[in-house]
Amino acid sequence: MDLSERKLKILQAIVADFISSAEPIGSRTLSKKYDMGISPATIRNEMSDLEDMGYLTHPHTSAGRVPSDKAYRLYVNNLMQKYEIPEEDKQIISEKLTTNVMELERTIKHAASLLSDLTNLASFAITPNQESNKLKHINFLPVDKYSVVLMIVTESGRVINTTIKLKTAYTEENLNLLSRVMTYNYKGKTLSDILTLDIIKTFESDIEAMSRLVETIKPNFISTLENMLDVELYMDGLANIFSIPEYNDIEKAKVFLDIINQRKQFTDVLINRENGVIITIGNENKEDLMRDCSLITATYHVNGKLVGKLGVIGPTRMRYDEVTSIIEYMTDNISETFKVTGGDKDYE
Repeated sequence: MDLSERKLKILQAIVADFISSAEPIGSRTLSKKYDMGISPATIRNEMSDLEDMGYLTHPHTSAGRVPSDKAYRLYVNNLMQKYEIPEEDKQIISEKLTTNVMELERTIKHAASLLSDLTNLASFAITPNQESNKLKHINFLPVDKYSVVLMIVTESGRVINTTIKLKTAYTEENLNLLSRVMTYNYKGKTLSDILTLDIIKTFESDIEAMSRLVETIKPNFISTLENMLDVELYMDGLANIFSIPEYNDIEKAKVFLDIINQRKQFTDVLINRENGVIITIGNENKEDLMRDCSLITATYHVNGKLVGKLGVIGPTRMRYDEVTSIIEYMTDNISETFKVTGGDKDYE
């Protein structure tokens, strides 16, 4: 049975009402709240047809109906209206995401926090896979007699600082020389390529006059590069779930928190999602724990190449129009911010 215009109008009203109120709605209430030009009896018949078609479900504790995953999918694909983000929110997004353009991780962490504030949902962001990221600059900064900070800067704008405890004293002249030589040797090479080089041989050649530093600096340099290849997951707004009616049920809240606590598995799910704006609703999610959730992700780019993801997870009863518009606007801002800054900034 095809959906008539009248059925679509009724279904759109039910979805919008349930997203707003979290309460099942009956035919009489629907007739009073929305001017449809038809009687409650006709609405009731149409709702019965929609239930038979799998678009509505009928909770045992209520005479009203609620949308199914199938209804939400139809709503997202065909019925959802474009949400216009208030100019005030646009300004907040733009300002927050351009404050720390020299450090990608800090910006992404701020993005996750801002997204949770704007949507009142649990939000997340993952940094791009760094395998193809190229090294731009290496610097050693003195701390005290036996400590230095190793700073590695990539073309994407990623900055990593690691404190190294040395077994021998150093001079600033030695550190400056080492910074220049290592930058010369590794600049423009991807992080993955550097790790395949004969690091030991390169180090011994680079700092022959400072060979006693090799023993400490070499393993720290390698481990720092390896850590940079890892994708970072940032999450925010987990406390928001306790204000969502669906999670008043302790068991449902526990299941949701179990999803979040399995960070490795959740990160893998996000990494394996396609690029662009992707919405998976309820049973569309392959993972059993996520069958009662909706997951919305969008991708951002760094220098037009490296791809990370930003999104939210929450109940299937979600303001899809508002959330998708905000996420798209934020990822566009991040992509624009890091289009040139990563490659054009100089680090002294």
